[in-house]
Amino acid sequence: MHATPEKTEPKQGQSQESRPLTGNEAIARGAWEAGVAVAAAYPGTPSTEILESLAQYPVEDLHAQWSTNEKVALDVAIGASFAGRRALAAMKHVGLNVAADAFMSHSYIGVNGGLVMAVCDDPGIHSSQNEQDTRIYGQLATVPVLEPSDAQEALDYTRLAFDLSETFDTAVIVRCTTRLSHTRSPVKVGPRKEHPSRGFNENPKKNVMIPAHAKLRHLAVLEREAKLQAYLETATINRWETGEPKFGIITAGTCYPYVREVLPEASVLKLGASWPLPENLLRRYCESVERVFVVEELEPVIERAVRALGFKVAGKEFFPRAGEFSPEVVRSGFEAAGVLAPRVKKPVWTPEPLARPPVLCAGCPHTSCFMAVRAAQVRVAGDIGCYTLACLDPLRGMDTTVAMGSSIGNAIGMSKAGDTKPVLATIGDSTFLHAGIPGLIDAVYNQANITVFLLDNHITAMTGGQDHPGTGKTLRGQDAPKIDYEALVRACGVSWVRTVDSYDLAQVYQTLREAIAHRGVSVVISNRPCVLDPVKIKGPALQVQSEHCNACQSCMNLGCPALTWGDTQFEGRHKVKIDTSLCIGCTLCAQVCTADAIKSIDGGLHVPVKA
Repeated sequence: MHATPEKTEPKQGQSQESRPLTGNEAIARGAWEAGVAVAAAYPGTPSTEILESLAQYPVEDLHAQWSTNEKVALDVAIGASFAGRRALAAMKHVGLNVAADAFMSHSYIGVNGGLVMAVCDDPGIHSSQNEQDTRIYGQLATVPVLEPSDAQEALDYTRLAFDLSETFDTAVIVRCTTRLSHTRSPVKVGPRKEHPSRGFNENPKKNVMIPAHAKLRHLAVLEREAKLQAYLETATINRWETGEPKFGIITAGTCYPYVREVLPEASVLKLGASWPLPENLLRRYCESVERVFVVEELEPVIERAVRALGFKVAGKEFFPRAGEFSPEVVRSGFEAAGVLAPRVKKPVWTPEPLARPPVLCAGCPHTSCFMAVRAAQVRVAGDIGCYTLACLDPLRGMDTTVAMGSSIGNAIGMSKAGDTKPVLATIGDSTFLHAGIPGLIDAVYNQANITVFLLDNHITAMTGGQDHPGTGKTLRGQDAPKIDYEALVRACGVSWVRTVDSYDLAQVYQTLREAIAHRGVSVVISNRPCVLDPVKIKGPALQVQSEHCNACQSCMNLGCPALTWGDTQFEGRHKVKIDTSLCIGCTLCAQVCTADAIKSIDGGLHVPVKA
């Protein structure tokens, strides 16, 4: 039996047990309580912890996995839904771009078992390459988008999303943002409710999207949209909080607590879903107040919809279209609108923050690779990962970065366009498996003259050390087959392949020179684990023998945070010293030292053993 909308409304406080949960942990808990059977994701801040949290629940309850990319993760969830079980796919906003092909077609197909997509946007671009708004994807696919405003709603709305999915035969997006994903607050939790498998639905006209079937399913999607819109007209996830009728505020998601903090007595319509919008409810609300404001992060999705209903509405002229909101941003907007009196600004002393430019970690194995890249004077197409920081001083080893896996394709285009420099692509191990392999095959097939530097640090480092098919471990830490990168690269048709030790600087430089000199596609694989994940690697720390240091400062070109300026000078230049609490003993600084002045504390040089 399909659940009815009346039975799917979230009810806070069903259990007396309360736990401090982040928004991501609450989404995971809501999925578990809803009886999810299969969950998949590719790690990406701010969404990573959803799957990490789900993996803490018993394996008897659900299967949880890291997938090679977001499309595969969604495909896995769709497959579980086909088989009649509840499924969840989690990703960050740009991950939905990768999954979009399957997402758009699945919108026509609908679900068997409930299917929820937890998509985490990143207003303010804390850890992303753009600031896109997932709500627009919901409109494009005609898929409902629920917007929790706190961790309790993150749990409740996720549980509700599974019921709505099965009620209305659609995937449902639960949209989170960075602030909610990582903010912890008390959450009342409940028990798990098991949902037996519905079995596979033998219905090719619904499940197989050939043009003849898709034409009929598009009509079903439009009918579904109307039903969802009717349901949301009276759904309790939309809250009309009556206040002073001189003005009213329409808002959703994490903007709601900011509005309530700034204007606690105002009339507010809090929307629990930003697509589809309840037009009749919006009309009644707008007619109840003299002036209407919409407070929403990023794009004016709600504002445009209200304006299309024929109401004069204020929004983005007072609240920015870019960046993350805060109570301060919201207050400033209402001050500019004349709703709040401007504050008297008193002169306050503000301490100047210490500038801390982003750099690679002390001993990072990528450091030597980008020193060699910089010395080779090549055109570098970069990719997404920790190593993207190598675009900054002092390494300055990257010219472009677009999206996950784009570097090899970009390099092919540069080469075919006749760039005057040799062309090189840099890409990490997890990113290579995510989206880089098709580019490499394309390079071989189209006989591109490029070098690919595959930076294997044995982990998905930038998002906190998650496993992938190259680590030999699953999400739950179980042993798994491990990708042999050299064999994989050769299977793609590359004949010139070399593997180097990132801590052997001479070998890295020489091998890269040989790779660039090769006519055709060449691949260099650097092989050293991340120094922080899954465990911190540390060998004997190094120290500068100050009496031998000639202040040439060659070691400072590493950009290593363990290297600092010393108190003594030589010929007007500062000598260097090493912070032994940060040094992991990688020996790269000793290898570039022109005066042989850097030794380990115990007197020798010991390159750390590979983990």
